[in-house]
Amino acid sequence: MPTPELFLEATKWMGLATLALAALAGISWLAKWGIRFRLVGATGFCGVLTAGLFGLSFQPLVSTTVEGSVRYATVYDSGASQLVISVPATISAAELEATLRQAAINSFNPSQLNGGGSQGAMIRARTIVHREPGISDLLYLGQVQPDAEAESGYRVAIAPAKLAKARAAAKNS
Repeated sequence: MPTPELFLEATKWMGLATLALAALAGISWLAKWGIRFRLVGATGFCGVLTAGLFGLSFQPLVSTTVEGSVRYATVYDSGASQLVISVPATISAAELEATLRQAAINSFNPSQLNGGGSQGAMIRARTIVHREPGISDLLYLGQVQPDAEAESGYRVAIAPAKLAKARAAAKNS
C-alpha cells in the first residue's frame, strides 16, 4: 500500500519532470517549434499531477486494524458528523468495542472532530434482526465519539440489552 512518504518522493520526481518539461516548452517557444502548444499542455498536466501527488502525501491511506475487531460495512456517512456501520448480529461486546474503535481510528479526521451538530462527530453500530419472515428491525448496538478526556481518545458506549437481543435473535435464526 502506498504511504505518504512514497507520495512525497513521487512528488519530488514529478516536480522535477514538470520543471524539465517547462524548460523544454520555453525553448520550443523561443525556437518557434510546431509542437510548442502541446508542450505547454503537457507541462500544465504534469503540474496538476504534481499537485495531486503532493496532496496525497498529507493523508495516510493505510487502514488501522484493532485486535479483536470484526469486519463492518459503512451504511451511512453524512460526510460531516455521523457515520453508521453495519456489524453482524452475532457480535460480542468486546468485538463491538474493538470494531467501534477501529472505525473511529479509520474514519474520524480533523475536519469531523469539530463537526456539525451539538453532539459532534459520532459513529453508530447497527445490525438487522428479523422478528419473523418479512419483518426486520434495526438495532443500534453502540456508538463511539471523540473524547479528549478519555485515555484512548474515544468514548465508547454499548447497549448491552440490545446486544443480547441481537445475539438471541441470531441464535433463533
